[in-house]
Amino acid sequence: MRKYEFWFVVGSQFLYGPETLAIVDARAKEMAEELSKVLPYPLVYKVTAKTNKEIKDVVKEANFRDECAGIITWCHTFSPSKMWIDGLRDLQKPWLHFATQYNKEIPNDEIDMDFMNLNQAAHGDREHGFIGARLRKPRKIVAGYWKDEKIHKRIGDWMKAAVGAAFSKDLKVMRFGDNMREVAVTEGDKVETQIKLGWQVNTWAVGDLVKEMGKVTEAEIDALVAEYEAAYDIATDNTAAIRYQAKEEIAMKKMMDREGCMAFSNTFQDLYGMEQLPGLASQHLMAQGYGYGGEGDWKVSAMTAILKAMGENGNGASAFMEDYTYHLVEGQEYSLGAHMLEVCPSLAADKPRIETHHLGIGMNEKDPARLVFEGKAGPAIVASLIDMGGRLRLIVQDIEAVKPIMPMPNLPVARVMWRAMPDLTTGVECWITAGGAHHTVLSYDVSAEMLRDWARMMDTEFVHITKDTTPEKLEEELLVKDLIWKLK
Repeated sequence: MRKYEFWFVVGSQFLYGPETLAIVDARAKEMAEELSKVLPYPLVYKVTAKTNKEIKDVVKEANFRDECAGIITWCHTFSPSKMWIDGLRDLQKPWLHFATQYNKEIPNDEIDMDFMNLNQAAHGDREHGFIGARLRKPRKIVAGYWKDEKIHKRIGDWMKAAVGAAFSKDLKVMRFGDNMREVAVTEGDKVETQIKLGWQVNTWAVGDLVKEMGKVTEAEIDALVAEYEAAYDIATDNTAAIRYQAKEEIAMKKMMDREGCMAFSNTFQDLYGMEQLPGLASQHLMAQGYGYGGEGDWKVSAMTAILKAMGENGNGASAFMEDYTYHLVEGQEYSLGAHMLEVCPSLAADKPRIETHHLGIGMNEKDPARLVFEGKAGPAIVASLIDMGGRLRLIVQDIEAVKPIMPMPNLPVARVMWRAMPDLTTGVECWITAGGAHHTVLSYDVSAEMLRDWARMMDTEFVHITKDTTPEKLEEELLVKDLIWKLK
């Protein structure tokens, strides 16, 4: 991951004189330094802008500098917003308007007109907010005292979303073969997606992968198997299957790294020249931050990589997921999510086990090795990006993951059980109404608000299913959004 930073641009004007401007400058530096200690990425103070040119110059530099993932603006004093027009119009990076002030309280004994003139954030941020609304510029607005922890959390989450946006614009997806035949939701307009989200999605033949596998040495396999043994419990005597998965992983990683790809997809219908569908191989690659999509689903593959990049330490607990079956007992309504082989171990509640079992679907010649585990309990989200024809729609549903209510001893896959919001059946109705796919990204680290921020940055429709959503309200919301997005 690139070492990202964010730039702090403070607004003022010459009217207040050099002494006041010196105080604004000193305070801005102090705030940037202190906030950098508690935020996930550094906040670099750049300028107290007093002219159109200063703002244009810092925006031009921010647009050009790859390490700058976004700007945070604050108007300590009154900053006339006409001088912000040219800079904000040209801004190509995510923007957060921080409505705060240096002092927490009104000082009863000290307050006079000099104090009022210096501390005009309530005045300045409203002027600044107007021009953002007038320009119809996408932005995040966070209001509150700059030392409060809840404010740090909101700004930090926005920073992670902005990193996800930067990551998206450079993302390359390697498709091994095509989509599963006749499946609608895994299709999509790759050209429009590259224009909108930046993804470069291209295909490599499975034969290219088989050829790369033939170059993998036994020493390379030995080293990777040692990593498996250190990270996972070995619950199979079929070491040949594990070694074959290691060969597949090494070959896929070499190809992706050579091409600069951070996401990949494949399908069980296209394993020509391979003995096993990559299971353990795909899971261990996801644990390293690569995105994956089954059945050739390149959209969920890319979104998995993006949510991982947005998560804790740049590779959070996010994974490719599929809704498989429901438990519809009254009062115990749950969804069981899994996949044939490929769920990331970042979701695991305990140390995963490597097992080998027959896979009764696809072209497998031999039993694939895979990681088996139960998912963690706790609040999470599932997200699905779909192509609505002419636009993309990001659907996010709040869920509560639980410890599976039964052991399922004959189900040899990684699995997560959850309660969908607002409840299982209503949640299913809402999901289907919105057109949500059967493939999702499940994340414990990335919140719905972070994905709303990401969607705003990427100019993408966002739909959120919460504990308060009803099918009727959602249907009305979708009708309105359909009209709005057709006009954009």
